[in-house]
Amino acid sequence: AAAKWYHTDVDRLTMKALMERNDGPATRDAIIWLGLLLCLGGMAAWLTTFNGWLSVPFWLAYGVFAASASDARWHECGHGTAFKTRWKNKVIYHIASFYLFRNPVAWRRSHSRHHSDTIIVGRDPEIAYMRPPDFMRLLLNIVGLDDGPAQIRHMVKFALGKRDANVETYVPEWEWSTVHRDARIHLAIHAASIGLSLAIWSPIPVLLTSLPRFYGGWHMLLTGLTQHAGLADNVLDHRLNTRTVYMGVVNRFIYLNMNYHVEHHMFPNVPYHQLPALHEAIKHDLPAPNPSLWAALKEIWPAMKRQLRYEDYWITRDLPPTAKPYRPELHTAQAAE
Repeated sequence: AAAKWYHTDVDRLTMKALMERNDGPATRDAIIWLGLLLCLGGMAAWLTTFNGWLSVPFWLAYGVFAASASDARWHECGHGTAFKTRWKNKVIYHIASFYLFRNPVAWRRSHSRHHSDTIIVGRDPEIAYMRPPDFMRLLLNIVGLDDGPAQIRHMVKFALGKRDANVETYVPEWEWSTVHRDARIHLAIHAASIGLSLAIWSPIPVLLTSLPRFYGGWHMLLTGLTQHAGLADNVLDHRLNTRTVYMGVVNRFIYLNMNYHVEHHMFPNVPYHQLPALHEAIKHDLPAPNPSLWAALKEIWPAMKRQLRYEDYWITRDLPPTAKPYRPELHTAQAAE
């Protein structure tokens, strides 16, 4: 929409240092992530052959790292900021896209639109929960039963060489051949996994490949809710429509520091491992972060319930005295009434 967004002032040298890309942190985190997938998946598969109940905790943990953690890695590698080396971003991006049933091309373009038109109704294709909120959809997505089947339908449609009218608004003509190719590769792997499960009469292949999106996406849903739910739409200030939340080390590893979400939207070219430093540099100009994931969810739930009755309600974000208001009238309690 060619909008001019508000940005906190950061001096040039500081921003240059924050934007510097480095293979080290992302390589370390990728090795830990892939190692956890290998160990948890291997242990879950091994225990399944002896005692299915003993394997359940390992499958649940594997699902979170295969699906929810993939969401963050898909996101950062899609931005191209996680690694300095391009092929490393590409490899992790494609692994994560596969786990999530996301077409690598279509979703990269979709997310680019999300950043340029964040929560602009009619433009942003990634508004997860409109006003008034659809609680049935929210409940279904705890186990991926709304978004999951929708992505499978897109995968099959693209694999058959067809297009989607909404996706055509942000995917350029010259990329559609790649959209179809990637969908065929993903569909072939899933089909082979299902076929192998049937051939050996074991759920292990599909539990490792096709099903984590359903049984392991709940963490992705919770952290995704904190990003924008209950906040303003159609505004050009990320402090109004985006939320930063303090989280513990485990959640931050799974989520790759995307809990610093205002900071990420203001400066999307800053790598995830630099977001805590960026937060320290600009927090004087931002609303106070929610102190925990639980605190953020407790703020979101009553706001969403209120939006069932008052569609135009949204949570205001009070600015500290040191902040520079872009639209002062929107940072007041009266604005949300």
